[in-house]
Amino acid sequence: MTNSTITIANKLVGPAHPPFIIAELSGNHNGSLERAMAIVKAAADAGADAIKLQTYTADTMTIRSDKPEFTISDPKSLWYGKTLYDLYEEAHTPWEWHKPLIDYAQSLGLVAFSTPFDATSVDFLLSLNVPAFKIASFENTDIPLICRVAATGKPLIISAGTATIDELHQALDAARAAGAKDIILLKCTSAYPAPHSEANLRSIPVLSEKLGVLVGLSDHTMGIGTSIAAVALGACVIEKHFTLARADGGVDSAFSLEPYELAELVRESRHAWQSLGSADYAPTSSEDASRIYRRSLYVVKPIKAGERFTSENVRAIRPGYGLPPGEIEAIIQGGAATCDLASGTALKQEHVNYPQAR
Repeated sequence: MTNSTITIANKLVGPAHPPFIIAELSGNHNGSLERAMAIVKAAADAGADAIKLQTYTADTMTIRSDKPEFTISDPKSLWYGKTLYDLYEEAHTPWEWHKPLIDYAQSLGLVAFSTPFDATSVDFLLSLNVPAFKIASFENTDIPLICRVAATGKPLIISAGTATIDELHQALDAARAAGAKDIILLKCTSAYPAPHSEANLRSIPVLSEKLGVLVGLSDHTMGIGTSIAAVALGACVIEKHFTLARADGGVDSAFSLEPYELAELVRESRHAWQSLGSADYAPTSSEDASRIYRRSLYVVKPIKAGERFTSENVRAIRPGYGLPPGEIEAIIQGGAATCDLASGTALKQEHVNYPQAR
């Protein structure tokens, strides 16, 4: 796994730093700038590191058509029956909202950036001086778009949903050739919501090793369990869709986190990262006070000088001020007391006359 660190705005991202938590605004503004602003504020209050927008219009995403291939036909989909054009028209964030949203987010200490979906949106975001770009899962085979974003030289986050390993190699090769140096790949299952059983988080360290990039998770499962598990497997970025309340509805609300859940994700993902520690098997400093409660050998019945030690008068009990329990066999096989010993005495080497030289 790569050990590099990437800087996005003023945030350090990588294995040596706490997970970078991105709250995805998406279409959860429900057509209201006031609500979008409230979501930004709630993300900051919950402790997220970043807020991410999506920059497109229905016309930059698709065409207006009610032909079957332009209509969502999966009855399990949240958006079943909608045309692509109508969905994107409902979900898009108006471009005139971007600057006030980004300015507000920055005033709250959030990193604010976006996902562009075509060259015009890249140029627009550059005019706003966003500190990073993201490529969405459904665009990770759009090599011209990837190259256009990579040429900016800004950190690039690429979602891996729906892609094969060969397609990911192609995307990364193209990005690097076009000038991208700081790249993060997000493991992603592009289903909404995604089944926990299909998260396949074990691929996170494998992808990092095979592709030579930092790896995170774009998580569409319900809850935060999958995200926490991803941190334990090396994910350095977690992205989750975010809303004020799922009950308010909206195109992505059904699989989005609410504010208390985002706060819990921030807290517990950092705990998970802290818990990784190092591959050190020695006792830790916090265990120092506990070591005295380990078992050791104690006199449990009064013993006279010269009397033999037996399993009746010496036992391994807590606390740990006496000899290690492993010494008991040598002691009771002929060892004798060098002095009178009261019950409750921690047995020491000087208390034992061993039957033979040790």
